Formats: sequence, structure tokens, C-alpha cells
Amino acid sequence: MWECYFASRSKNSQVCVCPGPPQTAHSCPSAGKLVFSGGGTESWGWSRTSLASATQPMAPEHALVSHHLEETSHLDFVSLSSRVILFCASLQPRSLRASPRLRESSNKIEPSLRSLQKFVPTDYASYTQEHYVFAGTEIVIQESIESYGAVVWPGATALCQYLEEHTEELNLQDAKILEIGAGPGLVSTVASILGAQVTATDLPDVLGNLQYNLLKNTLKRAAHLPEVKELVWGASLEQHFPRSTFYYDYVLASDVVYHHYFLDKLLATMVYLCHPGTVLLWANKFRFSTDYEFLDKFKQVFDTTLLAEFPESSVKIFKGILKWD
Repeated sequence: MWECYFASRSKNSQVCVCPGPPQTAHSCPSAGKLVFSGGGTESWGWSRTSLASATQPMAPEHALVSHHLEETSHLDFVSLSSRVILFCASLQPRSLRASPRLRESSNKIEPSLRSLQKFVPTDYASYTQEHYVFAGTEIVIQESIESYGAVVWPGATALCQYLEEHTEELNLQDAKILEIGAGPGLVSTVASILGAQVTATDLPDVLGNLQYNLLKNTLKRAAHLPEVKELVWGASLEQHFPRSTFYYDYVLASDVVYHHYFLDKLLATMVYLCHPGTVLLWANKFRFSTDYEFLDKFKQVFDTTLLAEFPESSVKIFKGILKWD
């Protein structure tokens, strides 16, 4: 049975968008097809819906769709095998397009950033500008529904909230931080604004938008301009991050665990990046049984402490200290 969740831009609460009155998340009456009903409060904007399967009758991974809340759209569920998000043709085209004005402004790199922008953002058709406030600062993140790595997920906002509320306790000023799977860069942006020296990492296709967001939000705001580097989990780690040279006080990760085939490489990468004294902060929305299986493996190699829990979004934040015995 499918479970559908609606994550509002302006609220952390989850509201069902299946036919009928809004309510808390519940099982969809239709496996394989969703009907989105209008009537939402943000009729002018974009919203995001993520799908997760409890029993996985169609062996899906994790789908993300966007729709205009003034309209009713139909989506035939498409199973995913990569980070690229596929939509069926029956989804109304208007729901997938940003306005020409929005596309023009979002793809334009400001002159002050152009000389610093080493990676070019992917030319997605559906860029939107999402607004967040952390550390007393308004942060504008360019996101796209066309890639998992261009969306801010619930674990990221939870981790940002934790960093903001525990800045002094964590001693983030001038701390050396690496973020795994930084995506559009919200967590790295917040850590930078809070005073840390941040290295934000992700896959090559994500780096352009990641760097654009970091520069736009940290230039002249942060003491240390964050660095952007490619990091493919489990690949060429010693070549790109030699242990003799790279040391981090914190390794951050949010919503990097979901239904994909690289969980063992992810855990190996976490282990590799941690030295004695390194603290790993991992925030994740728990959706699948495989997420808990990963947690069990994580606990085998890290001394693990549950730092915070967000029941409304099913997000948990863990602290891990690598076991050295």
C-alpha cells in the first residue's frame, strides 16, 4: 500500500494531498496512481510530494513530483533507478514549468559570483527559488524537481535547526566541516554562516547548482567561503581526500540514506572520512526498512547517540564517533 506525504514550503507538518479533505499521512487508495486535488493555501507556488512504499509491490525507489495547487493532475507512478526523476506524459505540462522570467533569473549568474563559479549549474527547466531562515539570515536556495540532488529534503532542514540551536555547544566557529551529499547546499550554507570552514561535496552533476547557492548565500556573509568538491561514495577517496592531508572536526550528512544501491559505499565513505576526534552528525527521514538496516550497520562501526527526533517528519539526528578498537 502506498503512503503519500506532502511537505509544504512554509510548514514542517505533513498533510495528505490525496482526494478528500487534508489530513495526516495515510495509505493511498490507489497503488500506482495518485490523484492530486487542488484547494491548497499556496495556490501560486510550488509544492513537493515524495512517495514511499511500505510493501513495495512495484519495487519503486523514491519519486518526487511537483504540481500547481490550483489544478488537479494525474500521475501514473514511474519506478526510478537513478537520481533523475521521471514523469509520465499525462501530468499537465504547466505543472512542470517555471515561468520564463523565473528561468531567466535563476539561470543567470551574478557578475560578483561569475569569477568564483567553477562549476556550471545544470540547465533544468523547473528551477524555483525557495526561502529559508536560519541563524537570523534569509537564505534563498535554487532548487529543481528534476534531480534528487537539487532538492532540500526534511533531514537537511532538521540538521540546520540543530546546528543553529547548538552552535556554541558544537563550537562551530572555525571548525572544519565536510558535508556528504550536500545537494543544493542548505546545510553547508548554514554551517558557513555559523562560522565553520566548510567543504561541500556531491556528485558531479550536482556541483554547479550547489556552488551557485553557496556563493549566493555566503559571499560577504560568512568568515570562510565554502569549498565545493566532487565526492563519489567509495571511489578514489585516498586520491581526492588523502588521510594524511584532510582532517575534519565534523562530517555532516542529511537524507543520504534511502532506497538506493550504494549504502555500503556510503558507510565506507563515512568511516574513511572520520579521524580520531571527528564527530559525524547524520540526519535522516526514516522511510524504508532498509534505512533501519543501515542504522544497525552504522551502530556497529560508530558509537551512536540519538541527538534529536522530529516525529512530525520522521527525522532522527544521530551523532557518531568512529570505534577505533
